[in-house]
Amino acid sequence: MIFDLNRTYPQFTESQTIIRFQDCDPLAHLNNAKYFDYFFNAREDQILKTFAVKSAYFLADFPVDWVVYNHQIAYVRSANLSEWVTIRTAMLYFDSNTVIEEYCMFDEAKTHLKTLLWTTSKCIDKTGKKAEHPREVMQFLAKICPQNADYQSLDFQKRIKEIKGLL
Repeated sequence: MIFDLNRTYPQFTESQTIIRFQDCDPLAHLNNAKYFDYFFNAREDQILKTFAVKSAYFLADFPVDWVVYNHQIAYVRSANLSEWVTIRTAMLYFDSNTVIEEYCMFDEAKTHLKTLLWTTSKCIDKTGKKAEHPREVMQFLAKICPQNADYQSLDFQKRIKEIKGLL
């Protein structure tokens, strides 16, 4: 077992990083494609630090993995060269074979939303065919996503306004 199902986990994880020169365009803005690298690297680090789950262990312990099915992204404000940013991630929704993760990039002080990304992933088995989440994975997802959203009512544009209104 790689999950401690008796533990209480935070709903949101956060970390900070600096925008690097090699990731910027000629205007010193973070290149649009590089946002994905920053988000996915932050999430992997946060999962390891917060949940003590290593990607390699997960893949070895379970006969399933996830593949990205869809992205929704809004570039609200640019991230700039040498700027420190805060990246907050969370599990927004899950069911028997789908997960939706939310990625937010803010300025360092979290007073401005820079980017919002929702990534939908589907569970697959080792042959690449659609699969169901194992029971233990479902239990873990329930622990890290206690406010599991109603998938049918998710509205990306409303979520941007909601996050901006909380700042």
